[in-house]
Amino acid sequence: MDRAFELAKEALQVGEVPVGCVLFLPGLSQSFFVRNSTSVSEAVIPQSHVEEQVQTKSSNNQRGSKGPGTVVAPPEFRFIYPEFLPDPKVERRNKLREKLERMDMLQRRSAIDIPEFYTGSILAVNIADVNSPNKSTRFVGICIQRGGSGLRAWFILRNVVDRQGIEILYDMYCPLIQKIEVLRLEKRLDDSLLYLRDAFPEYSTFAFDMEPELRVDNSVVPVNPLKVKLRPRPWLERWERQDLKGVEDLNLPQKFYDRAEKVAKPWEKYDLMLQYRQVISPQFCREIFSNTHEEVSVDDKTKADAESSRVSTTNQSH
Repeated sequence: MDRAFELAKEALQVGEVPVGCVLFLPGLSQSFFVRNSTSVSEAVIPQSHVEEQVQTKSSNNQRGSKGPGTVVAPPEFRFIYPEFLPDPKVERRNKLREKLERMDMLQRRSAIDIPEFYTGSILAVNIADVNSPNKSTRFVGICIQRGGSGLRAWFILRNVVDRQGIEILYDMYCPLIQKIEVLRLEKRLDDSLLYLRDAFPEYSTFAFDMEPELRVDNSVVPVNPLKVKLRPRPWLERWERQDLKGVEDLNLPQKFYDRAEKVAKPWEKYDLMLQYRQVISPQFCREIFSNTHEEVSVDDKTKADAESSRVSTTNQSH
């Protein structure tokens, strides 16, 4: 250790960066020394060589590859395909099962197009139904919630039919699903829209013959700033106790807000360990999507080409 400090001082005097590393392994001690049978010679590493390695590494990262044979997926994949990420709860983790499920998910995606959508997007789902005259049923609705991981991923569609709210929970990788079509791709201010159950029907009513809306700019997903007006109490949940951004003022007596303040937990937003247990680390996300990047990118490119060709055909017809 004393010799390491001496080398650091010598490097600082000659204008080099005093960086060193000492590894202690069972039966092995490595440092910046080259040992032979007769003497110990110091291995001098020029600073220019270190700078070249740093520049090479940074250029590789800019090109999107961390080395030969390594593929780096875009960081937005964790929001576009959240079902590929494992369950954040450690007790539910199994690496072998997760890997086999990802293989099955990619195989299912090769048979059916599962497009990009978010909570607040309007979807149309065709599902096989032996009791239907056409052996298939189609449901249109707004996605009010999605969750699950792996083959257990799911999403809920809601629509109002004959003044009656209808909700259907679909398993995303269910073999009965024949087609998933995005009629309007957008986001909302909240990650969950379960409060639409207590809202007026016009916020959840969509025509079954709704045509898909064409997007000119495919790079940005729009965020709908709509604020929903809820019906008077009673409600299914105590919405005043939730931090909702897409709901108008509830107009409740002050005692409801006082109770909500008593049961609130404002310290949770500062609890780093709680946040750590609820999310998957970015490094693990990169490892997962590096294996599925090529297959998913091929599907995205095919959908983008089809969308652009459809837009051009529509413009020519007009």
